[in-house]
Amino acid sequence: MFAPFIVCALVTALSAVVSLGFSLAAIMNETGSARTVALYGCARSAALVVASAVPFFTGSTEWLEAIAWIMILVQAGDAVIGTSIDDRMKTFGPAGTSLANLLALLWLIQSVQ
Repeated sequence: MFAPFIVCALVTALSAVVSLGFSLAAIMNETGSARTVALYGCARSAALVVASAVPFFTGSTEWLEAIAWIMILVQAGDAVIGTSIDDRMKTFGPAGTSLANLLALLWLIQSVQ
């Protein structure tokens, strides 16, 4: 595998794992309906972790591009939520991850052409 593929796959997978970690933390810290929402979020985050692992086993650039775009959108959405709750860490962390993933994806796309 070539460097742009590996970098993009690593950034994408790391992004998915971090999202899963936040979902798991929410499950452990919430009760009632908030815990139910966290469980749904965790199910989706777990699916994204599995999907982000696929390129490591298949070498599929197309799959990696698709899951990278998905994680870019997820992290950008998380940054918007961080802004709405006025939490700098929950704004700049996801925004930085989204930007890093976008740059890695653009590097991958450029190298494939």
